[in-house]
Amino acid sequence: MSEAHSAEEVQKHVRMYMYIFGTLLVMTAVTVAVSYLNLSIVPALVVALVVATFKGTLVARYFMHLSGEKPIIFQFLILTAVFLVFMFILFIWALSDQRGVASYVS
Repeated sequence: MSEAHSAEEVQKHVRMYMYIFGTLLVMTAVTVAVSYLNLSIVPALVVALVVATFKGTLVARYFMHLSGEKPIIFQFLILTAVFLVFMFILFIWALSDQRGVASYVS
C-alpha cells in the first residue's frame, strides 16, 4: 500500500472533510439567523453574500480540490472573483437605484 493511500492518510482527509462540513452547517445556520434579524435590505444582502462567498470558497478549495492546483487555475479564479465582486457591486447599485426611483413615484 502506498503512503498516499494509508489508513492514517485517509482518516486525516475524512476528518478534514468533516470539519469543512461542520463549518458549512454553521455558516448555513448563520445565514438563517441573519434572515431573522431586522436588517434593511442592503446590510442583509451584504452579510448573505459574504457568507455565501465564504461557503463557496470552502467548497471550491476542499471538495473540488482546487487548493492543490497549478498557479494558472488561481489566476483564473482570481479573475472570476474580481468579476463576482463587480457583479455584487452592480447588483447593490441597481437595487439602491431602483429604490430611489420607487421613492420618487410614491
